[in-house]
Amino acid sequence: MRRAGALLVVIAVLAVCAGCSDRASGTQRAAAPAVPVLVADAVRRDVPLDVGVIGNVQALTVVGVKSQVSGQVMNVHFTEGQDVTAGQLLFTIDPRPFEAIVAQAQANVGRDTAQLRQAEAAHAQRRAEVQQMMANLERDQAQLENARVQEKRYKTLVDKELVAREQYDQFRTNLSALEATVQADRAAVENARAAADAAQAGVENARAVIRADEAIVETAKLNLGYTSMRSPMAGRTGNLMLQAGNVVKANDDNPMVVIAQIHPIYVSFTVPQQHLSAIKQYMAAGPLSVRATPPGASKPTIGRLTFVNNTVDPTTGTIQLKGTFDNADNMLWPGQYVEVVLTLTTESAVVVPSQAVQPGQQGPYVFVVKPDSTVQPRPVELGRRLAADTIITKGLTAGDRVVTDGQLRLVPGSRVEIKTQKAS
Repeated sequence: MRRAGALLVVIAVLAVCAGCSDRASGTQRAAAPAVPVLVADAVRRDVPLDVGVIGNVQALTVVGVKSQVSGQVMNVHFTEGQDVTAGQLLFTIDPRPFEAIVAQAQANVGRDTAQLRQAEAAHAQRRAEVQQMMANLERDQAQLENARVQEKRYKTLVDKELVAREQYDQFRTNLSALEATVQADRAAVENARAAADAAQAGVENARAVIRADEAIVETAKLNLGYTSMRSPMAGRTGNLMLQAGNVVKANDDNPMVVIAQIHPIYVSFTVPQQHLSAIKQYMAAGPLSVRATPPGASKPTIGRLTFVNNTVDPTTGTIQLKGTFDNADNMLWPGQYVEVVLTLTTESAVVVPSQAVQPGQQGPYVFVVKPDSTVQPRPVELGRRLAADTIITKGLTAGDRVVTDGQLRLVPGSRVEIKTQKAS
């Protein structure tokens, strides 16, 4: 009985001690300080679907200016590196030899025109002779018909012995003479027509000579025009390869100056072939935006995608694209390497600062701050990573407050104190 009573006393004392320990522990938990953290709100916003690569700036058009005639350069009307407009005078080649050739060609036209007038006058004279021969033929044919009638009448009278045969012989002789005259007239007509045709051929030949002369004049004038060399397009000039006083050859291998068109301008870049389907899909819906940022630039310049190559490079698995930029501020320069961002589309998504996402054994998670200032770890599914943010495809909604700094001191249910700046 004494042992049983003593055992009950020991159990009661242990129970009291245990209760005291629990109260002391609870007092310690209640007194645990809040963890200072930085937080940010999960927000829903439009985010671009971008493809970023390195590109190369290319002039829209590059033209090497060459002389089309040989001669001495008299004047250079621009300076190296100058912006020029289409049609602006660049070089003047000595025009005097070409002016002399034009004058000579024009003189030949005048000479051959005078010869044409002579040929036309001769042709008109031959046509008049044809008309005269035709008139003579008609007259002699009328006389021949009359002689035939008389010969026939007198032949009847001779057969009836009403007139002397000598009289009939005179009419017979006259008929034969007229027949010979008509034959001669016909031959004269043919000769006159042949002479007229020859005169007509002379006229045509003279006209052909004049046309050839006029073509020579036009060629001479064209060559004279080439002595004033003008810019074929608007652009910026490069190195000047010669100065006034130099002699140039027609179509020399080396250009006198190279002009590059930089307004607008191209940026050429390549992207992996797996982006090709998306590029074609989004291009069908409208123009795609391209941003190019040269080294040291504070902001990008905006252009549009204008070219997709028709072949994927099998050696690299990439496809060439080109963006066109107005380049009004001359930010882009031919040959320059730039950072290129091709925006395929813009989508609405929930995003948080990338530092809020923590790796875990079960996958990425974030600490969500509840209304009672305690935190709860929440698993999330990640989308694309942006410059400083990450897209959350599942696990958060817009307005959720997440911890961005101080996660190492947090456990589920920890109370937090939100700071406005990172604690030092």
